[in-house]
Amino acid sequence: MAQQASMAFASPGGERSKPARKRPIDLVHLTRETFGNRALETEILNLFSRQTCGIVDRLIHANPDDRVRLARSLKGSANAIGAFRVAELAEAVEQAPADSKLVRDLRPAIDDARDYIAAITR
Repeated sequence: MAQQASMAFASPGGERSKPARKRPIDLVHLTRETFGNRALETEILNLFSRQTCGIVDRLIHANPDDRVRLARSLKGSANAIGAFRVAELAEAVEQAPADSKLVRDLRPAIDDARDYIAAITR
């Protein structure tokens, strides 16, 4: 069975795509990480989407030690799929776990990434 085209190459012009940190998910990075395996891309994106469901609420109510742990986990997951804005914000929370504003700043970035994932995995 032929392997499906990766998400980065599924659309016309995708073959010329360069990494883009302005999109919620860098599809070129994701393709590189998954070796172009579309099924694996979809599985990883869906896992990230499930992982991030409610994470901001958990972070808001967590003590500083738990915030560091949750933020570090989120940062790693976000970097793996190319959700670099989420990763940057999670790292900020990891570095300053007492700053609730940083936690709240995560919500729109996570929502953007989850919306983007929903749009490309339909």
